[in-house]
Formats: sequence, C-alpha cells, structure tokens
Amino acid sequence: MIMIWNQKEVYCGYSLQQFNKVMDALDFSKIKYKYKIANNFGSSSGRGSFGQNMKYAHMYYVYVHQKDYDQACFALKNVKHE
Repeated sequence: MIMIWNQKEVYCGYSLQQFNKVMDALDFSKIKYKYKIANNFGSSSGRGSFGQNMKYAHMYYVYVHQKDYDQACFALKNVKHE
C-alpha cells in the first residue's frame, strides 16, 4: 500500500496529456501508483479565474511506492515529454 511515508513522486506537471501517458506507462508495467490533482485557482477566494492562464489551472502528481521507484523510472524513460 502506498502511504505518504513510503511514496516517491514520479511525475509533477500541468499537462493532462503527459499525466495520462505516465499513468498508462505505469499501468502497462503493472506498477501500482496513486495520484493527486491540485486546483491552482481555488474557488474559495471568491476571485475566480479571470485573467489566469487556464493551462496552469491544475497541477498533476503521480506517486509510486519507494520500492517500485527504480522500476517506475525505467518504465517512464521512454514517455515523450510535451
């Protein structure tokens, strides 16, 4: 089980397409992962997102168990970056 104390980040970025490629590569290699999507323009401020570049609206994170980190890096080596 992947917990905060035994996880390692293998992807952090703004691209949904790249995020999906990373998860597809991990799935193909049968590596378990967990992910987090952070909303960078949180609506709690009441300011909305007027004038913000929506390309940066979400930050995507993918984590694997630390024992799977080297295998995940190998699996992601050939994932094309955008």
